[in-house]
Amino acid sequence: MPHFEPFSALRYTNAQTDLFALSSPPYDVLSADDRAHYGEQSPWNIVHVDCPLDADGPDRYQKAATDIQDWISSKVLTQDPTPSYTLYRMSFRDSTGKDRHTVGVIGALEVVDVGAGGVLPHEQTTPKAKTDRLDLTRATQCNLSPVWGLSLTAGLTELLRAPGELLGTVTTEGVTHTIERVSDPARVAAISLAVSSNEVVIADGHHRYAISRTFRDEQRKTDTGSNGSAELTMTYVGELIEEQLSVEAIHRLYTGIDFAVLQATFTKFFEFVPAGKVVASITYDMQDKGALVLIDDQGNGTFMIPRPEMFAGIRDLDGARLEHALANVSHDVSYQHGVGLVVDLVASGKAAAGVLIRPVTVAEIQRTADEGLLMPPKSTFFTPKLRTGPVVRPLH
Repeated sequence: MPHFEPFSALRYTNAQTDLFALSSPPYDVLSADDRAHYGEQSPWNIVHVDCPLDADGPDRYQKAATDIQDWISSKVLTQDPTPSYTLYRMSFRDSTGKDRHTVGVIGALEVVDVGAGGVLPHEQTTPKAKTDRLDLTRATQCNLSPVWGLSLTAGLTELLRAPGELLGTVTTEGVTHTIERVSDPARVAAISLAVSSNEVVIADGHHRYAISRTFRDEQRKTDTGSNGSAELTMTYVGELIEEQLSVEAIHRLYTGIDFAVLQATFTKFFEFVPAGKVVASITYDMQDKGALVLIDDQGNGTFMIPRPEMFAGIRDLDGARLEHALANVSHDVSYQHGVGLVVDLVASGKAAAGVLIRPVTVAEIQRTADEGLLMPPKSTFFTPKLRTGPVVRPLH
């Protein structure tokens, strides 16, 4: 089972009053405009380190390293005197209109080799350059944003329910993020034991976890001052239960294939029903009809209802159904969250077609973990996203 432990975190000294101005969404959901927006909030906003400007410049990582050292020297960031855990709570209204309250714990999770067990992937990953995050980790000697893990330990939520020491709160885009510190030795020990007693499934941040493995291996050969801290990586861990998860879909965009060919291929596997102009609310109709939606360049949609006989033995996942249907047809696929963005990209000609899929159920995520299976790439989009900045883990 994976080792999980507290660490002496770097935290913003004025987080209680300025957490909005100092934090940002994770780097991999930020556009260039988003990055500029958050950078304008404060000269100490975490994006200046996590997403340094001059994306192709050779000195960007050194600038990030210099900035974070300057912030430590000037007491913008202060390191906890003793190891602690960070409770991270989110309160929000989900896409169904239900009020939700989630809690997880940020600590340091063991970095294990592929196939070693203890920490498991939950979906196949797509090829993606890892150099950026690896170079940033090398330069700053910090874990700047956490991997998101799901614990199979029953009762973890109850263990995290009681409040810790309030460090800061921020409400943005309809979500209230609350950060609390837990340093009481007895509670720290209880959390360590709970998370370490069962497997952890990586929900989000597969690539971050992979570069942590590469960094760990480098440090084993030539320790640059990490003193063993590279054996673990900063991870947010929540319990794998319905109450604690809000999962949305990541839709498909197809290129390298004509729309007519794609449509003809799908007719063998799906029953077609006209859907009219595609708007965001179509996701409710998809659930009612048990259907996917094919989108053309005019913004029109067609419900695609799976023919059960064509998917015998295929997992109950829309992503798996699409992979099966297109297995013998040449095409390229990319991924996009958000109905409106899919419609716009197809209308602009950047994709031949889009297909909206339904979110993966928590029950299917649980089955994936229990049976050691992998979902197709980009099957799940966990929301809301954690803020980057409330806690940084130094690797020295």
